[in-house]
Amino acid sequence: MEKLHTYKHIPCTTFNRIFAIIYTLAILALIYHHFLTLIHHSTTVTSVIITASLLISDVILGFMWATTTSFRLRPILRQVYPENLDKVLDKKDFPTLDIFICTADPYKEPPMNVVNTALSLMAYDYPPEKISVYVSDDGGSELTLFAFMEAAKFAKIWLPFCRDNNIIDRCPEAYFSSDRHAKHELESEEIKTMYESLKIRVENVVERGEVCPHYITNEAQNLTFSKYRISGFTRSNHPAIIQLRVSGVMTNSSIILTQDCDMYSNDPQTPKRALCYFSDPSVRTNLGYIQFPQRYHGLNKDDIYGGEFLRLFVTNPVGMDGLQGPSYVGSGCFFRRRVFFGGPTSMVPPELQELKPDHIVRKPITAQPIIEMAHHVAGCNYENNTKWGYNLGFRYGSLVEDYFTGYRLQCEGWESIFCHPSRPAFLGDVPISLIDAVSQTKRWAIGLLEVAFSEYVPLVFGSRCMGFVMGLCYAHYAFWPIWSIPITIYSFLPQIALLNGLNIFPKVTDPWFLLYVFLFFGAYGQDCYDFILFESTYKRWWNDQRIWLIRGLSPYLFGLIEYTFRHLGIATQGFNVTSKVQDDEQSKRYDQGLMEFGVHSPMFIPLTTASIVNLFALIFGILQMSSFTNLEKLFAQFFIAFFGVLNSWPVYEAMLRSDKGRIPIKTIIISMCLASILCGGTSLVI
Repeated sequence: MEKLHTYKHIPCTTFNRIFAIIYTLAILALIYHHFLTLIHHSTTVTSVIITASLLISDVILGFMWATTTSFRLRPILRQVYPENLDKVLDKKDFPTLDIFICTADPYKEPPMNVVNTALSLMAYDYPPEKISVYVSDDGGSELTLFAFMEAAKFAKIWLPFCRDNNIIDRCPEAYFSSDRHAKHELESEEIKTMYESLKIRVENVVERGEVCPHYITNEAQNLTFSKYRISGFTRSNHPAIIQLRVSGVMTNSSIILTQDCDMYSNDPQTPKRALCYFSDPSVRTNLGYIQFPQRYHGLNKDDIYGGEFLRLFVTNPVGMDGLQGPSYVGSGCFFRRRVFFGGPTSMVPPELQELKPDHIVRKPITAQPIIEMAHHVAGCNYENNTKWGYNLGFRYGSLVEDYFTGYRLQCEGWESIFCHPSRPAFLGDVPISLIDAVSQTKRWAIGLLEVAFSEYVPLVFGSRCMGFVMGLCYAHYAFWPIWSIPITIYSFLPQIALLNGLNIFPKVTDPWFLLYVFLFFGAYGQDCYDFILFESTYKRWWNDQRIWLIRGLSPYLFGLIEYTFRHLGIATQGFNVTSKVQDDEQSKRYDQGLMEFGVHSPMFIPLTTASIVNLFALIFGILQMSSFTNLEKLFAQFFIAFFGVLNSWPVYEAMLRSDKGRIPIKTIIISMCLASILCGGTSLVI
């Protein structure tokens, strides 16, 4: 039998395990040192507060390091051979595929982007009669509906052209933006003209903000053309679960792909890669889903916002793949429909026969009974007093519904696989301004805390269901926001102590100082190695660790505060969609590697204040380093201030720039006042 897939262990696994033991002992020694200091040397209220703060910070950092290490204990790399699939499985036996796409706002998620995503997925190198696309629109926008109605006409030309000419880039925008269409110059130029015409019509309608009333008819709510099917409907707060029920009534495909509206297909072979695992029962007996990494186009050279999330989308899934499999990250994931109906050995039946995963749909999707049933199961009140969202379908209970769903599925006994081909399966857009980047992360932070402090806390519930190491993996994500505690403390406390001439770390000649050196360079060195191992660059790693510090002072901190306020019954800001619309000047600054602030936001104040405090502390430290005694006592704090200034360089740059992306004057003034209070006022206390 031809091989469909293979895997191998990463060579550094043994080293990671040995290093984990040594580093754990070092963390325990540091905590012991803090306790000794607290008991024997903390004689004033101030010293007790300082030592206790450092103890809390290092306990949290140690815990988060342990959760990070859980991904390094058994990482594996997989290889698939889709060219062998036809030798093992006849095309007529390929399972049918339902694709779910969600969109929310035609002004923040341009309809042409959504159309490009849908067209690229429908053009898969896969039997077209076996593909159905379901698009849900949170805003119920007629602009998005108009775009798809126009795209339906273009698809009748575009999809056959891609398959007949074996086109690799099947996203129209990506294809026509490259020089690859020169190979089929005559035909592709005609199609390009059609595409540009479609684009102009859609963008004009979006700019106008309305569609001619007579254009939209009831029949347009379900689009069907040739062998290609695409269905659209308005969604509620939980789009995927409605898509699951509607698709169950209309097509009930055994395989489901969930896809973000801005993540287009970059490889027409992707479904076949997934089938290399689904068609092999020996790979994992309870295989529930196959997760592909989210990758991005348009990243600037050094990825100043850490937008590729290499850890989240590549290195961590590789680590989990050697255990029970990666978490679900919301896009680029192929599911067996069966996983949404209970565990592998304990199926939870839905209330309707038509929604069962093994139900066979014998009528076309345009049949009136099918349409009526689809409207029924899509109703806002349909799932009241049912198990949907709790034991059936995608799971409710967190803003990060994807993370929570994957977590619950794996707790039920399902396993997963990480498929990471050399050519990215999907490519998406990244935020190109800091406010969009931190706003997105703040939403994640709130949702993760909802899981961390629920009855499904990963360290307890997850460890009991999946084992301790998998529990640690999921705990790593759930407790992301608590990173804000040590990052905030280390961003201010050592610097303020330095400004007051107070040493809070061991002297350079003290053996305990070497422990701090090992812990710092050990953690950073291993983190940098992970980036290099997965073919990233040193500069991207540096920017990633900088944005980690920024997240700790901004979205993680504010996410933690907002989560706390919600549980106290205090009203907070609601959900906002991250904008996918890019301004030309903003894009130019992003390509130049300039950090984009542009607007005043409370989330920028702690970051800007910390940058100013670190600069003050560094200048003061340089003035104090004239004597060896001061250098010996205050070197650790001086180094931390220097490290803070080094990471704050883009912030200083943004404070002095004159373009629209600079830090607003209001933010600077508030931060200067707070920094002055912290640097001057605390001396009275100390």
